[in-house]
Amino acid sequence: MGLLSIIRKNRQKEREMRILFLGLDNAGKTTILKKLNKEDISGISPTLGFNIKTFVHGNYTLNIWDVGGQRTLRPYWRNYFEQTDALVWVVDSSDRMRMEDCKEELHSLLTEDVSVLISKPPSFRAD
Repeated sequence: MGLLSIIRKNRQKEREMRILFLGLDNAGKTTILKKLNKEDISGISPTLGFNIKTFVHGNYTLNIWDVGGQRTLRPYWRNYFEQTDALVWVVDSSDRMRMEDCKEELHSLLTEDVSVLISKPPSFRAD
């Protein structure tokens, strides 16, 4: 592999980002992804494991990993951090009963070496 190939590969890699969506179960991670992809959001079921969606935005390719938020899956979240460029923490602000749990989980993630964006999803409910 020549120098030009290495430069092209690095340049391409810089334009590709891996973004991790985390939050408690039922926070709206999958809903946000489906809305971004203009998919139907009716009938969304809990994410068991993870989903990956790829979006092209300008010159960037965004690989978004939507990881399940059930309590049994949370210990495995750190397994997804390698090569992650940013973490989006999704909060269901209407779920007041679990705010303390949400705060504790976020606090434990803040010890990791990853950029974090905290997001409150817009209301997708037909109230």
